Amino acid sequence: MTLDLVEAAESMDVESDMHSIGETARTSGLTVSALRFYDAAGVLVPAAVDPHTGYRWYAVSQLRAARLLAGLRRVGLPLAEITEAVRALPDVTVARRLLDVHLLRLVDGLADARRELSRIHALLDAEENRTTMTTTTTRVTADAADLAGALDAVRFAVGTDPEIPALAGVHVEVSTDVVRFAATDRYRMAVAELVPTAVDGPAVTVLVPGGFVTGVRSQVDRNPVAELVFGPDGVDASAPGWRITTAPLDHDFPDYRPLLPVRGAEGRRQVTVDAAELRRALAPDRAPRVLREHLGATHPVAVLAVSDTGVVELADEAAWHAAPDRYVAVNREFLLQAVAAAGGGQLVLDLDGPIRPLAVRLPVDDRSCSLLMPIRH
Repeated sequence: MTLDLVEAAESMDVESDMHSIGETARTSGLTVSALRFYDAAGVLVPAAVDPHTGYRWYAVSQLRAARLLAGLRRVGLPLAEITEAVRALPDVTVARRLLDVHLLRLVDGLADARRELSRIHALLDAEENRTTMTTTTTRVTADAADLAGALDAVRFAVGTDPEIPALAGVHVEVSTDVVRFAATDRYRMAVAELVPTAVDGPAVTVLVPGGFVTGVRSQVDRNPVAELVFGPDGVDASAPGWRITTAPLDHDFPDYRPLLPVRGAEGRRQVTVDAAELRRALAPDRAPRVLREHLGATHPVAVLAVSDTGVVELADEAAWHAAPDRYVAVNREFLLQAVAAAGGGQLVLDLDGPIRPLAVRLPVDDRSCSLLMPIRH
């Protein structure tokens, strides 16, 4: 047998034990060009290359790696991590770890995209509502006690910083079946929803001054029913015997909706507490003494965690220092104000770690919610 015939026979043996690049592409879901790219990148190097034609051949054992590579490519895993996962085979723990990390990136990216889309929609809504209020009138009739409760739930969070006038009021959104109030001073946020008796007119969004809200709250208990009117002449609140009018604030209120907690969301640590017991535990003579500087003044801090038995516990400085990731720390006075705004009875606290806001809300009613920004150790 000549040398050429020997080489041909050896080539046939290689081909019978391996898959061509085309077969590998069809089996794995990768394109031929993708296989060439991953060869050049050193991710999936062919088991053999024809020395005369340069044709690539892949071993049967490489098909599993090719299928994994195709899947990792489809979910957008970075090249360096694809390489790490493929090279670690047959150990699949590396691929699982990388996929878990990548999933968190995708979730965070989706959350960022949703926040940006929400912000854009808010800008569009604000522009649309500016036009609406200059040409139409919307009347809202509501139970006075419900209106008082909604105002109490948010007005404590109205900003007072003259450098940020957009936070010096309460954001009001009126739709066909609900009125939502929101306020924030950057360090806490409060949202409340009111189910009105009637709404006559188009949806409207407006920012009303904090003083207007305080004035309405001082009068609304005098009557069983109150009316809010949003129109070209401003915003009007009235009932028999009193009337308060204001011009809306011409500022864009920040989009707060992406920050709102979602009931039942995976990974949330929620605990039910008695409002009166929590207030007693936070009293200066009972709560651990933890202090922090904020805006040029010293403030007491409440450091909270959920025990193994599902009970809220307050920690002192030493415990917080020893395990900072276990606790959520917030301004104690802000927490007391949020508890008072929510009313008595049972409350739900969302404690999602040291860098997420602490949420205070009612157990069976998500219409009212307060968020307190965390204080890092």
